Amino acid sequence: MQSLLYSVRFSVVLKYFGHLNLVLAVLVLVPLTASLFLGDYTISVRYLLVLVVFIAMGSGFSRLPAPRRMQVNEAMTVAAMTFLFGPLVMAYPMMGSGLSFLDAFFEAVSAVTTTGLSVTATVEDKPATFLFARAWMQWYGGLGIAVLALAVLIKPGQAARRLGDLADYEDDLVGTTRSHVKHILLVYGVLTLIGILVLAVLGTGWWNAVLYIFAAVSTGGFAPYDNSLTALGGYWPQGAVLIFSAAGGISFVFYRQFFQENRQGLFHDAQTRAFLLICPAAMLLTAFFFWFENGFQWSTALLQGGFNALSAQTTAGFSSMDISQVGAGGKFILVLSMLSGGCLGSTAGGIKILRLLILMRFFKLLIMKTAAPKHAVSQIRIGGKPLENEELLNALSVLLMYILVTGLSLLPFLAMGYDPMNAFFEVASAIGTAGLSTGITGPELHPFLKGVLCADMLMGRLEIIAWIVVLAPRTWIGQRMEE
Repeated sequence: MQSLLYSVRFSVVLKYFGHLNLVLAVLVLVPLTASLFLGDYTISVRYLLVLVVFIAMGSGFSRLPAPRRMQVNEAMTVAAMTFLFGPLVMAYPMMGSGLSFLDAFFEAVSAVTTTGLSVTATVEDKPATFLFARAWMQWYGGLGIAVLALAVLIKPGQAARRLGDLADYEDDLVGTTRSHVKHILLVYGVLTLIGILVLAVLGTGWWNAVLYIFAAVSTGGFAPYDNSLTALGGYWPQGAVLIFSAAGGISFVFYRQFFQENRQGLFHDAQTRAFLLICPAAMLLTAFFFWFENGFQWSTALLQGGFNALSAQTTAGFSSMDISQVGAGGKFILVLSMLSGGCLGSTAGGIKILRLLILMRFFKLLIMKTAAPKHAVSQIRIGGKPLENEELLNALSVLLMYILVTGLSLLPFLAMGYDPMNAFFEVASAIGTAGLSTGITGPELHPFLKGVLCADMLMGRLEIIAWIVVLAPRTWIGQRMEE
């Protein structure tokens, strides 16, 4: 934490911000090519201008002289600037599909944060390029722009370790190397390809297979149809999409370790075990409330409750029914699922399962201490490994900040007369980067509330502490480390 006592060095921030802009420039080539192939030439011109902006800023800033050692607050600032600047620029080509700047920015933020909330009245009248671009942004937003930069641009060293920490691989990418990160990219790519093939075999067609799987493995949830999962028709393709969403909710480091090092890892990884137990529990609880509150037949309750609960727990945000019709109990279970989220080191949002396990062990330890001898030494362990105090403080701080930000974000919705449960659901969906909606989010939503949800999505994706650090005056004004 010593590095947080120093203000950021502008040369370091701009240099690595430039690196990430070059990555964004490469990523823009994909929707640019798609727009040319699909014949949306007016949108192609917009993507070409965006490409010029990213290349100009990237090539200019990345050449700045700067030390390789990066402070924690500098890494947070670089990541926050990229996640904010990227959607601001990418809103321009999205405006070519008939959206206002605010709505286009909202869609871009929702895409890159892998949330899936949308303010469009319908997506079925939008150009094919718009649908592809949203899915593509979710795909690369799921893994994180910083991870892509580590794989292709940034040399191994202190800066790579700092940026790697921000990508949710805190315990596994310390000492990050390109080789290690490329393993993560390989897992992500293989999951994506397998998912596309599976959906194509199930009869969805290649176009739908690509868009749905891009949104599934990234746990993003954007669908090319207004009725989300149900547009796929049969239960088999719908179930396949959710299975790949669940796969995206498991740490990618776990996959690498499972296939390369320890095939018994499933039975020793506490976080993965907990996630695989929580998912069916949430599905059964949601099904119960669908039966009890909504009067569904048990078969329908199990099916709809299971689909929507798994979508919420993985924070994918696909829906198989109108969520506004769900009772308060069912909505509350879905809220808990969206806020708890998936595994640390996955594409899922939320507080993360590992942090919740740490908190549970902490509270268990507090209870045990009431019956232990006065001088007894107790220690929190996860997976047989002792936890550092910093890990416990991190879990507690994330939980408290989630509660605080959720509460503050809820207030303007209540002030404008929205139903408390529906408003709570919408805010939780945004900050958990889930994307399920009760219908509040739409084209008629007040611009200020759209801004609130944008802020929630950005904080949920990049961790709230990063934005607090960026907004703190001490980050910008004060003593700087000598270069």
